[in-house]
Amino acid sequence: MLRALKGLIPLLILSGCIAVAWWLYVNQPEMEVRQKPPTYVRVEGTVLRSATYPLRVKAQGTVQPRTRSTLVPEVSGRVVSVSDAFRPGGFFAEGEILLELDRVDYETAVTIAEASLAQAELVLAEEEARAGQAADDWKDLGRSGAVPPLVARLPQLAKARADVAAAEAQTEQARRNLERTRIRAPYEGQVIEQVVDVGQFVGQGTTLGRIFATDYLEVRLPLPEQESRFLDLPHAYKDDKGEGSGEAIPVALLAQIAGEQVIWEGEIVRVESGLDEQTRQAVAVARVSEPYAKREDGRPPLLMGTFVQAEIDGGELENVFVIPRSAVRAGNEIILISEENRLSRVTVHPLVSNADHLVVKAGTGTAISDGDVLCLTPIPFPADGARVIPTIDGRAPGKGVAGPLPDVPTAATTRS
Repeated sequence: MLRALKGLIPLLILSGCIAVAWWLYVNQPEMEVRQKPPTYVRVEGTVLRSATYPLRVKAQGTVQPRTRSTLVPEVSGRVVSVSDAFRPGGFFAEGEILLELDRVDYETAVTIAEASLAQAELVLAEEEARAGQAADDWKDLGRSGAVPPLVARLPQLAKARADVAAAEAQTEQARRNLERTRIRAPYEGQVIEQVVDVGQFVGQGTTLGRIFATDYLEVRLPLPEQESRFLDLPHAYKDDKGEGSGEAIPVALLAQIAGEQVIWEGEIVRVESGLDEQTRQAVAVARVSEPYAKREDGRPPLLMGTFVQAEIDGGELENVFVIPRSAVRAGNEIILISEENRLSRVTVHPLVSNADHLVVKAGTGTAISDGDVLCLTPIPFPADGARVIPTIDGRAPGKGVAGPLPDVPTAATTRS
């Protein structure tokens, strides 16, 4: 009996648990029905208004001299004097003597050439006298007709005249060689490098130094294709003489000198004949006149080799929208906010663009128009038609801004 009770007790406990579980299942409470509220993103926006945009085309380049030369002598000799200006960084005027070679041998050559010329002129005078006497003798003999060339000593006279011409040429050559012992500056400029000094013997073609012209400097500026189409560039044509046709375009050149920004005014004077091989861009040439002249503001001169940023005046673009770069997505896509506070993705085609703005043409037939509301808040995954709560130009959301506040839609009923 006791053993039977021990076996029955577990069965009774199990049966009781099953009964309680069944009762709980049958009498479970009703689940509460809830509505999932919609989620709206708060965004900042601005109303688009057409405006006028001052176009400043930006480029960069390195300052280069318009003329750079290597000085070499046309005669040989020992350097006997060097100008104080012929030192690295020294300025010189056009025609100034920079170096002078030993002149003794060339002065001797001039003396010898002049003596040879005097001898040749004497021989010519004698031959002319003999020719005149021969013609008189022919007539005195009563002979008629032209005097034969040999009798008139015409060949001897021609040789004497040729000897005089040769002596004159040799004399002129000797005088030129003498003058060439003085190395003169071909233009106004500055010395880059001095190679020789006093006492050194130099031959024809020996490098004496390197110089460059300082009347103006030039900067090659590769132009961005998108912006350059709005510039009236001075392109060169076949019939043009000198610089390109059209008026020069003002340009400001900026550089950091000793931690301070310095600006030089210049102008675009021509466009090179071909595109830059690396960037495939047209290259304009800016010119800065008198870059080494002392400035009233005391700022330093524009040095050769300076890297400069250029800003070219491109006039004004009228009837355009200026869109902040931060509001533009990849592929030149922007987000508009409709009157119902819904998002709309639109692709625009900018006229020009830079790191700060996109400039888009306004008017009929364009993707955006006056009064459209541009979304300024970056949204990672904007969906067309998604509703937002906008703040437009600092105004709190409400009717009359971008439209009425969004109505809360009925969410699907779920069981949780």
